[in-house]
Order: sequence, then structure tokens, then C-alpha cells
Amino acid sequence: MLIVKIPRVEYPRPQMKRDEWQNLNGWWDFEFDFSKSGLDREFYKNGEFTKKILVPFCPESKLSGIGFTDFIPACWYRKSFSVKNLQSDVLLHFGAVDYECIIYVNGHKAGTHRGGYSSFYFDITPYVSEGENSLIVYAADDVRSGKQPRGKQCPTYHSARCDYTRTTGIWQTVWLEFVPQTRIVSYKVIPDLANVAADITVKLKGSTSGMNLAVTASFEGREMAAANVKINGDTSSLRLTLSESFPWDVGVGNLYDLTIKLESAGKEVDAVTGYFGLRCVYLKNGAIYLNNRPVYQRLVLDQGFYPDGIYTAPSDEALINDIKLSMQLGFNGARLHEKVFEERFLYHADKMGYLVWGEHANWGLDHTVPESLHYFLPEWLEIIERDFNHPSIVGWCPFNETWDLEGKKQYDETLRLTYLATKAADPTRPVIDTSGNFHTDTDIYDVHDYDQDVESFAKKYKFLKKGEIHETYPERQKHDGQPYFVSEYGGTFWSKQGSWTKNEDGWGYGESPQSEDEFAARYVGLTDALLSSEGICAFCYTQLYDIEQEKNGLYTYEREPKFSMQTYEAIRKVNTQKAAIEEN
Repeated sequence: MLIVKIPRVEYPRPQMKRDEWQNLNGWWDFEFDFSKSGLDREFYKNGEFTKKILVPFCPESKLSGIGFTDFIPACWYRKSFSVKNLQSDVLLHFGAVDYECIIYVNGHKAGTHRGGYSSFYFDITPYVSEGENSLIVYAADDVRSGKQPRGKQCPTYHSARCDYTRTTGIWQTVWLEFVPQTRIVSYKVIPDLANVAADITVKLKGSTSGMNLAVTASFEGREMAAANVKINGDTSSLRLTLSESFPWDVGVGNLYDLTIKLESAGKEVDAVTGYFGLRCVYLKNGAIYLNNRPVYQRLVLDQGFYPDGIYTAPSDEALINDIKLSMQLGFNGARLHEKVFEERFLYHADKMGYLVWGEHANWGLDHTVPESLHYFLPEWLEIIERDFNHPSIVGWCPFNETWDLEGKKQYDETLRLTYLATKAADPTRPVIDTSGNFHTDTDIYDVHDYDQDVESFAKKYKFLKKGEIHETYPERQKHDGQPYFVSEYGGTFWSKQGSWTKNEDGWGYGESPQSEDEFAARYVGLTDALLSSEGICAFCYTQLYDIEQEKNGLYTYEREPKFSMQTYEAIRKVNTQKAAIEEN
């Protein structure tokens, strides 16, 4: 076994931080369960673990120490952990486990969870003792079932086109949190830019009768607001009126630090720290407004894959670097595509003033049947709940390209009900029901178009007036005056300098340019057409970096340059030019 430091040691939940926690990443015992018989065999009691795995990296990844890339129907994990001076309740957190899991602590079943992308935790206080404890995790995964969102995990043995290596089991940080019995469970912040204030709702647990909440906000160490309210029941709300306004904006990651304390008779019972951004997002005049002005969203597709970690970034610095690479090319944000990104990525986006769309990994789900809502919506609502407070998230997109499957059309009510549930869970952000196709109910009308011919592309988009659109599926969807967004375009194949043979070097959209100059001219021409249109409020270019066989990134899979500085400067120059919709 390799001797390495514990990976991903940073605090995994920056929005609600406590001092008392313990990272459980590192080497765990591991075993495959190809026949899915482990539950029948009571593997959690007497199973033999013959392998080691480096958590939080999935067994398909190189960093896990295993690197097994065939299908894994089920697998088991085992970890010993020590608890000293047990005087608090103990919560066991998982950033994500793909897809269904059962958790055992000291032989006791502590809980189950379904959903490969949402975070969850269990109160394991009844099962934990001082000293050594045993944790066992069972994970089952079937990307071919049609009953689970899989995202871009390939349903065939070999990665192909825009599907890539699969992820099974634990793929984000596992950690313990030590909390009082009466405690803060979560909080929600709704910023009010117009009135320089923030409305805060805190969810509580335990015997809170007679207690108070003390909430303070500060900016760069200076107190901006403080409030103290009596608690009524298991939720409590208050308003912080801020003494100074420091709006969060594009490239300006202004954040107010937040401290929430639960107090009884002047003594602290529980405390958490977090932050929020003061900003507003709304739709007006065919545009997306940020802080009361139209801001053209210059986005890039980011799918969150890494050569050595697959779904899991090898380090916190890797998350930061992806945002830097994007911003250096003049993008002001990203579609976080077919994957729910970890909270650390959103934290860095918050700090850097980077716009992102929260999206679920709906591919793989059979959305043609009513039952799809049963498998999709509970996890999606968990995702919204977790990420609500991040100012970088400027919109939600639960579905992407809900194509007909085996001649069956999408079940429209799944999309419609998900849209309505999303708006109920978060009325502060716009929602796209399904990116590209086929829309039912949506706040923003978006299309995907991989036309590589600049002339024909410009003919469709460049001269659109406000309220006009080019429709890609007129027989299946209808524009109803919403802001118009070309949310996927480009995807231009380019393997490496001097190489453009798809069969030998990979896959991308359309005919590859025959030279780097031709690539730059195509990028500039396509992008200029979108920025010049009075009818388009945003674009998203496919994509930031190559992934495995898909060679249409602006960087390699390893995040190395593919082009000369001259080409990158041409990309940056057109990306940052004034958009027509910003001039109106």
C-alpha cells in the first residue's frame, strides 16, 4: 500500500462551518460485490476485505489505488475511526455516494440513501462509543437501469462520444461532525440588494424553548449588522440590515461573513459560521439582469472530470484552477454540466465572482415514464437545499436534452412538475426546465446548435431582434417570449496542433479546422454572431477542456494549452467584447 497523506483535507462545507469535525478520508478496506450477494451473505458482519482504496476517489480512478473501469454493480467499504471524550452528538457526513448506499456503524444499520450526487448525513450517536469504531458502507450502482441519473457516465464498456469513465461508490469527502443535542440544523439567506439587507431563516433541532438566536454579519473584519431574536419552534427568521453595501458581482467576489449563535441565558449552545453575497438576479426585457443591469452570460461548459480522479478533483487547487482557466479566456461563468459539483467548487466560484448554473445529471434516467419523477425529484430537492446560499449560482437547470427514447416521447409532466417544485423551493432564481430540448415550462428559452459553418450560423443568430429566435425543434417546443440563450455551441474538434483526424485522435462536433488559424477564425465568427444579436442574452461554449476521447476542449484533459497565445488572445478578445443586449 502506498503511504500518502490524507487527500482532500479541506473543510467540505464552507457555507456552514463548525470547529469540531474529523476527516475520514484516506485508506479504507474495500471489496467488490459483482454478484450483489453481499447483503444476503451479511457481508457487513463477517465479510473479508482483500483490497485497499484511497477515499474519496472512486474505484475506477487511478488515484483510488484500484483503477478498475469495468461495471461495478456493488461494492463494500470498511473504515475504523476513533472518538475521544464523547460528549456530543456525532453526525456522519457523505459528500456523495453513487448511487444507493447502506451505512453500518459497529454492526448497526445507521441509514440508507439513494442518489449519487446529493450530500447527506446520519446521526450515529446511538451506535458510537469512545475509542475505536467500525464503519461499513455498501454501495450499489446501475447506470443502465433507466432508474437513476448517471450524467456522462458511459452505459457501454468503452467510453464513447460524450460519455466517459464511470464513478461508483464514495466520491466526495466522508467526515464526522460533533454537535450539541440542541443545535442549528441549517440556514437560508435571501439577499435584498435594493434595501441593503438579508433575510435569514434558521432551522433548529432540540429543546429550544426560551433560547435566542444571535446573528452577525461582517465584511473584511468590520461588523455590518447584528440581530438577536427569540426562537419560536424549530425555525426562526430575522432580517439583517447592513450598514454598508458591497455587492457580489461578476469578477467581484464580495462576501459578507456570517455568524449564527444559539444562546440560552446568555450562554452559547451552538454556533456556525458561513457567508453570503449581496446580489439580485432577475429577468427583464429579454435579458438576465444581475444587480439591476443586463449582464450577458459568457459561459463555458464544464463537466467536472479529471484524468486521475474521474469525478473527484485531486486537490482543492485543481478546482480553483478550472475557474482561473475559464476566466483567463474571458468567460464569466460556466454551465456545470450533467453533474452536481462539490461545495468546494461553488465556494471558490463565490469567492471569485464566477457565474454558474446548477444542473442535475439526468442522462440515464428514463424520462418517458411517470415513474422518473420518483427517482429524480427527491435528490434534486436535496441539491437545491444544499446549494441555495451560494451567490455564484444564478439559475437552476434540472434536465438537459430530454431526447425521445426508443420511440417514446418525454413525459412532459415530469419536467413540468420538476419546474414547479424548483420554483417553490427557490423563487429567487430563474429555472430552465430542460436545456436544449424539449421545453414545457421554462423561465429562459435555450437551444443547442453545433453548426460549425460561420456563415450559416450567423444567418440564424446574428441579426435576431429582441424577442426573435431561431427555433431548433419547432414541432416539439414553442417560444413564449422568454429570454433566449444559446446554451451549447461550438464543440469544435481539435486534438492537438497539426492533427485533425478524428478516427485517430478522438471525437468532436463537425469537420475539424485544418489549421489553428482556421480554428480561431471559426471560434471568433461563431461567438461574434451570438454577442452581436439583440435577441440573445447568453451563450455557453462547448467546452473548457477535453475529456477522454472527446477532443473539443480549449485545453487538454490535463488542463494544458492546446493552442498558441495568439489563438487564446483571439478567444479572449471576442469573449469580452460588448454584447448587443448590454447596450440596450
